[in-house]
Amino acid sequence: MLQATHMPELLAPAGGPPQFNAAIAAGANAIYCGFGNTFNARRGAQSFTSKTFGEACDRAHVAGVRVYVTVNVAIRADEMPSVLALVRRAWLLGADAFIIQDWGLLHEVRKRWPNIECHVSTQANVHDTRGVAWCRERGAQRVTLSRELSLQEIEQIAKEGVDLECFGHGAICICYSGICMMSSTGGNRSANRGACAQPCRLPYELVDKDGVVLSAPDRGRPLCPRDFYAFDDLAAFARAGVASLKVEGRLKGADYITSVISTYRAQLDDLARGVEPPVEALEERRTRLKRAFNRDFTNAYLKGTSGDELMSYERSNNRGELVGAVVGGRSFGSVKVRRGGAGGGRERLRTAKVAEVDIALDKPVGKGDLLEVRPVGNPSQFLTTHAEHDAKAGEVIRCKTTRVLQQGSLVRVIRSQSALDAGARASSGKVLRRRPVNVRVLARMGQPFEVELATVDGCASAVARGFVVEQARTRAVSKEDLIEHVGRMGTSEFEPVSFEVQMDEGCGMGFSAVHEVRAQACELLRNALLEPYKTRELAAAPSRETVLRDLSEQREQRGASPSPSPSLAGDTPLLCAIATSAEAAHAAVRAGAQRVYAPSDALGMGTWPQGVVPVLDEVCREADHVRLDAWVRAQAPVAVGNVSELALAATRGALPEVRGCVPVHNESCLTALEEAGAAGVWLSPELSFDEIKVLAQWASVPLGVVVLGRTRAMTTEHCVLQVANRCVHDCGACKLRKQSTFLRDDKGNLFPVRTDEHGRSRVYAAQPLDITPQVGMLAEAGVSRLAVDGTLMTTQELEDAVRYAARALEAWRNGKRPAQRRRGHTAGHLFEPIE
Repeated sequence: MLQATHMPELLAPAGGPPQFNAAIAAGANAIYCGFGNTFNARRGAQSFTSKTFGEACDRAHVAGVRVYVTVNVAIRADEMPSVLALVRRAWLLGADAFIIQDWGLLHEVRKRWPNIECHVSTQANVHDTRGVAWCRERGAQRVTLSRELSLQEIEQIAKEGVDLECFGHGAICICYSGICMMSSTGGNRSANRGACAQPCRLPYELVDKDGVVLSAPDRGRPLCPRDFYAFDDLAAFARAGVASLKVEGRLKGADYITSVISTYRAQLDDLARGVEPPVEALEERRTRLKRAFNRDFTNAYLKGTSGDELMSYERSNNRGELVGAVVGGRSFGSVKVRRGGAGGGRERLRTAKVAEVDIALDKPVGKGDLLEVRPVGNPSQFLTTHAEHDAKAGEVIRCKTTRVLQQGSLVRVIRSQSALDAGARASSGKVLRRRPVNVRVLARMGQPFEVELATVDGCASAVARGFVVEQARTRAVSKEDLIEHVGRMGTSEFEPVSFEVQMDEGCGMGFSAVHEVRAQACELLRNALLEPYKTRELAAAPSRETVLRDLSEQREQRGASPSPSPSLAGDTPLLCAIATSAEAAHAAVRAGAQRVYAPSDALGMGTWPQGVVPVLDEVCREADHVRLDAWVRAQAPVAVGNVSELALAATRGALPEVRGCVPVHNESCLTALEEAGAAGVWLSPELSFDEIKVLAQWASVPLGVVVLGRTRAMTTEHCVLQVANRCVHDCGACKLRKQSTFLRDDKGNLFPVRTDEHGRSRVYAAQPLDITPQVGMLAEAGVSRLAVDGTLMTTQELEDAVRYAARALEAWRNGKRPAQRRRGHTAGHLFEPIE
């Protein structure tokens, strides 16, 4: 193992105080957590109150651990003052930085409190050098990259000089983070608001247009990836220049945090020292990771792949570690067992089935370990049992069950009792993380006895002075005596690693007095470490009126003004269409479309109408620049799907329109994007009408809304069609890719799936959107562009859909009511806001 010159920070998750304590004890360099349960992407976590958060920050800072608060959701307009108040409160309590998704929140925090450190969340969908540079220009000190990037890409981006935070362990979202609407299209729970229902973990069948199942056997979960695993890639992470190695898991328990963080800590420490750990130690560390919650592991993204090796098709729950198989068993039938009786309750006799299974072990188990026994032929009929004693590999153990399982049934440890015990100890806060200190002792005749403690990292130091040193009356004190007694810091938060003793010959003193000075020095050092946090000051959080007033002043300074609504200006909103072929584009124009958009990949084929606006992808990695950047042209409109493309458009003097995959939920975000060069904004389908109205009244650039078509729910680097097990590893030659395919859930809902020529898949909502009956409301609110999304429509379907929308606009213009919503369509979240 080569010694690394740069070591990434080990960043641990904490859903609440117990996990926070466990992370400190396990060796994390930094911890990320929510503050309150409203404005973070894990609203289901325990989180923190002001009291528990302040106490946690003190414990962390004394131990030399930084604390990052997640504010990684889209912020509604009326929530901005509350979020800013939360940020201010958390900062004053000790937060070191904030992890932010919403560009409006980043804009507000950097403008009001430039001394607050801000990190851009992976939810912001940043995945290339240009996007990272754009974040830095807006005041971000760190960017959390998308999980999908390879080590080669990460190394290239690191050369930009911005701190990079990269996921190294834990759950993977199959969709690029921040642009997933799979949860919200099937209900009101949005991943962009911290309420994801995790539909990606559910079973689906891949079917064709006739309903014929295309999924291969035992591949029932086509959207369920394995867990991220960078344990064997830590040296590469260090060489790539990664600033922070992030472990996912704010919904996990203290046992998980203890196991995972302590394992990565040990491996990183060995790497820093250039030490090759023994084979036995490596195996023990890997075992510890496998016996923490996992869906099996993958490092596919890091290696630049995203095929079957990424996926956990068979199951979405904890796999644990495979430790053996059933070799026999016996049933004792039904017996009477006693239940109840504890705490004064009435004891009852109940009938229960009792059996035993014999398990041949390939790997050791511990007493109390929870074992999963899963039949090979019918894996859904698994059961669990406990190991009754410690056992080594090669032994056969007997476990109680409710029925006999077939020989060959696989046995896994899915919960380690030793990990639970270690997690319980660490979560109590009683396991001290002792900070290394250098100790200087001064004992001069006639002068106060002095102990100085200085943290090894140079962060703080403190000097305590006590009794006056006198001539010894009996035995003189030696240097060794002082080192022993000053060094007794076992109950403190510090650990001496070096001593410097300056003393005169013949000094005498009582050791109890020495202990008092040492204790005083420890207390003074603790106070010195916390003093920078306790003396913080910050301007008050603004009211909503103040936020809007300040934004108005910014707008006036750049010479912008609100766009009048089409109805007030005497205009009708532009009717737009998204077409995927030149033929469809011409059909849309014939039907009444005044502005046509098309995916950039399609524009090289056929003869298109004049003025077609290129639509760039929602994903823009370094390799995508070659095909996407050419469509960004000076003074020409272009629809951009991320901040990298927006940055390029601003540089080239183009007229970028921000797509709805960039969530704009508040006036501050709208202002930030306008200042960054946005010449138009298409609003997210997750917005309600009331939210649209607020933004439309504020915008100084045209706002657009898709009124008819299928909502893109997911974009995945993994080709979803691979669940059919027919991949030819040549997307251009793939016949399956050219078919109409769907994911069918257990309720019969069909989610269209399309994979592009680059192997990237998009999953669309099961129900198409139709809010054409509300075109008048939208126009009067100030929306100036209405679009029919023909991405999944045939040429004829798009032509019909555009005519349908045009008739709705005509009816509104003539004071009539538009036609009713199409059968089988939905109004989305127009009247049902997301959570």
